[in-house]
Amino acid sequence: MSQEIRNIEPKAVWNHFADLNAVPRPSKKEERIIQFMVDFGKKLNLDTFVDSVGNVIIKKPATLGMETRKTIVLQGHLDMVHQKNADTVFDFDKEGIKMSVDGDWVKAKGTTLGADNGLGVAAIMAVLSSTDIQHPEIEALFTIDEETGMTGAMGLEGGILKGEILLNLDTEEDDEIGIGCAGGVDVTATRTYKEEETPKNTTGFTIAVKGLNGGHSGMDIIKGLGNANKIMNRILFDGFTNFGLRIANINGGSLRNAIPRESFATVIIDTVSKEPFLFESTQLINTIKEEFLTLEANLEIEIKEVTSPEKVMDLGVQEGFIKAIYAALNGVYRMSPDVSGLVETSNNIARVIVKEGTIKIACLTRSSSESNKWDLANSLRSCFELAGFDVDFAGTYPGWLPNLNSEILVVLENLYKELFQENPNIAACHAGLECGILGQNYPKIDMISFGPTIKGAHSPDERAQISSTQKFWKLFMEVLKNIPEKK
Repeated sequence: MSQEIRNIEPKAVWNHFADLNAVPRPSKKEERIIQFMVDFGKKLNLDTFVDSVGNVIIKKPATLGMETRKTIVLQGHLDMVHQKNADTVFDFDKEGIKMSVDGDWVKAKGTTLGADNGLGVAAIMAVLSSTDIQHPEIEALFTIDEETGMTGAMGLEGGILKGEILLNLDTEEDDEIGIGCAGGVDVTATRTYKEEETPKNTTGFTIAVKGLNGGHSGMDIIKGLGNANKIMNRILFDGFTNFGLRIANINGGSLRNAIPRESFATVIIDTVSKEPFLFESTQLINTIKEEFLTLEANLEIEIKEVTSPEKVMDLGVQEGFIKAIYAALNGVYRMSPDVSGLVETSNNIARVIVKEGTIKIACLTRSSSESNKWDLANSLRSCFELAGFDVDFAGTYPGWLPNLNSEILVVLENLYKELFQENPNIAACHAGLECGILGQNYPKIDMISFGPTIKGAHSPDERAQISSTQKFWKLFMEVLKNIPEKK
């Protein structure tokens, strides 16, 4: 497996990517990958250090003849999203990613691949370790915790970097030049409930929603994919309204920036209502599958009879909880009035946990408009507070406002046209890139984002296109040669 990946061109990039993927690197547990990067920089005898929050900075002097060009910051994030299929046995804290080649694509075996943002990091490493690539003075910035809070970018102090141009290598379509992105805020609703003894003469059931595509809660939110938490809630709502269903526990979704692929619940029904409940639930399941047939062909919803749990949720709290989930917006809230086809504001109901007297609902609200970000966040807050929840806003980060007069944008646009005989897609995206945050402490830096094509990021279907990586590398090499002169 590893050798197959290492033989792909450009070998320098794929070899560094294979090395990265051998190191577990979950968000907020980056100690091993930080040390890996420090060792990498020091082995090359390059100026290498770790800042106060854990970002790794590696500096490399300009190559001969490039000393008069502007210093550039090459930036990528070290952490990766950890997702796996339910039937995949894998320990992200201990194992390296298992990869394979499938035609023009590199995939992982039942897990996320880590191409987001491992390929960008690997490309930077390839430049740092090269002896024959022309480039100006480089400050390589490897941030931590991008996927679960962007705390690395937030913690980067002003004055550490001297570069005038920043190349962010975290865009996932090879024909796109990124000039802006959405900001975001975590909206978390919590409350407690009283556990009650399970009534007599009841039958227990488990309900499983699985097989959904999932995906990136920013880039993929426009697709209208199924959200396992919302689908589960439809079934619970119907069972509660018509048959008095009671909830024992729920475990739905995973990470805040991943569209939920799975949700599992344990419930009870009065035994006398067992058959009507199963009949109507089957009808509802068929309806939901029909609704999602085009987008979610592998959707599975299973109801299985089990031994009744010992305790269930307080009835009053349960009613408020189910109705709040039903009312809370999930998906696109507003399209951009200025950029055709761009989602401006959205919400992902990412995580729903009901367990042992505690409820937690975790959402990620995104927007390229600060006012609409808070408008939607307050809408969600109102919905959950009406149901008795405490609501917390955390992890807020700004968007990145496009600069159409960017000097580096002109360079990339012209080089792309020259190399590929077509116009690039110059666009803002609905994902949360670190550029907006980095721009707070470095307001004068000229930023741009580009990268190879990666599909299914944040899901076990994540895959990186080999031919696209070659295209990206070709563009990257030309960009390094054509950095403008210092003024």
